[in-house]
Amino acid sequence: MDATVVDLRYHMNDVLKALARNESVNVLCRGQVKGVLRPAARTSSSRVKDHAFFASRPAGEPVERVMEGLRGGRCRDL
Repeated sequence: MDATVVDLRYHMNDVLKALARNESVNVLCRGQVKGVLRPAARTSSSRVKDHAFFASRPAGEPVERVMEGLRGGRCRDL
């Protein structure tokens, strides 16, 4: 999609819709391309159980016990 500076000012909704459709928008000033707006990169959602912490704990040991060992008790340093 091509958009002039005036389009960016008065028709920004159309520009945002083009970006939502994963289109690039060429910004024109006096007929010359001055810049390009590209859609943001989409991040893939990952599952919590794929986090590195869950691979670091011994098999079968509850997460709560591992977290308690990492956090320590209130009187741990006494």
